[in-house]
Amino acid sequence: MDYPVSIDENGVNLKPEKMEKEKLYHCIFKNKVILVFKDSQDFLNCYEIEEEDLVNQVKNSNGDELEKLLEDYIQGKNLKN
Repeated sequence: MDYPVSIDENGVNLKPEKMEKEKLYHCIFKNKVILVFKDSQDFLNCYEIEEEDLVNQVKNSNGDELEKLLEDYIQGKNLKN
């Protein structure tokens, strides 16, 4: 199956019909990590991350590590509270 999030010179392209519910997808566009997921009610949720350290970690990882990277970053910065 094609990855449902892609980028080109015009920006981020989404194919929600190809997304699994509750699965996190990502891409990097203009030095920002773009996170997208389709929730259980078929609403699309999109977030931008500009934090340079985190963007670089995502760039240097494979997609399988994304959720762990985000969890570690949140815990390390004590952002849950």
